[in-house]
Amino acid sequence: MSSPLKWAKRINPLLYLRFLDGSSVCDKINPVEEINLFLTLHRHSDMIIRLNTKSYQNIKKIIAVLVLLAIVIIVSNFTGFSKNIKNSFFLISSPIQKSFWQAGKNVSVYFAGILEVRILKKELNNLHLKNQELLSQIVAIIELKKENEVLREVLGLGLEKEFQLMLAQIISKDISQDSILINKGKKDGVLEGWPVITGQKVLLGKIGQIYDRFSEVILISNKKSSFDAKISDTEIYGIVKGEGKFKIYFDLIPKDKEIFEGKDVIITSALGGVYPQGLLVGEIKTISKSDTDPFQRAEITPVFNIKDLDYLFIITEW
Repeated sequence: MSSPLKWAKRINPLLYLRFLDGSSVCDKINPVEEINLFLTLHRHSDMIIRLNTKSYQNIKKIIAVLVLLAIVIIVSNFTGFSKNIKNSFFLISSPIQKSFWQAGKNVSVYFAGILEVRILKKELNNLHLKNQELLSQIVAIIELKKENEVLREVLGLGLEKEFQLMLAQIISKDISQDSILINKGKKDGVLEGWPVITGQKVLLGKIGQIYDRFSEVILISNKKSSFDAKISDTEIYGIVKGEGKFKIYFDLIPKDKEIFEGKDVIITSALGGVYPQGLLVGEIKTISKSDTDPFQRAEITPVFNIKDLDYLFIITEW
């Protein structure tokens, strides 16, 4: 066997086998080039072997140092090493121990922070829910207080002695249509045509369409509204008519009757039977007359302000 082949067999057995089966590219080159090729291959292989050997030796050194440190720590803790040796060892190893201790501390602080954030978030959610509950209770108390104030007003006027009343709350105001919605309906026993008043005995209108849980109130300013009325403390009668947009007129007043702007007050009369007698309607604002018309007409200023109303009363019996 030639020398290059021996080297090939030692360095690279696979390449050696390729030479044997005749498939190597070296068949196409002369012996001198073959020798140079294998010498080069040998040099590179030897370099790789030296590098691997060096790395292996470095790993062994590191492992030896770690084992030595472990032995020193164990021996120093369980044997009678002198304080000077221990001090020297701890002095050398203290930077490493400090680094590990600081890293462990940072990790502990990080996870403690995550846990604290979760706890704070949970507490915040609980406080938010409690705040909503308290807010609901406050709203309920305020509404109850309003109801009590309205009821005291009614009791002070003695309305409960004149009428059977049902307290209702306004849930919607359609000013453009001169109507409102209340939270009482068919299931509460409400009937169409029942009068609706304020706690001060001011006429608002009457029940219109009725639904299961709410009803429409047709205000006296609605164009559909018309009823008999009179000037308080007189025998001057007329018809109150709604003109829309909160406009109300006292019509068909005999021309020979003297009435006064800003002084005379209009109340309901028993004529027609639409409303109970004596409910406050409003005050005469302006008077209009015509030479050809046997009646005079007056615009009425409503006593109530629909924007300020929250509660009202339905007269169920009178």
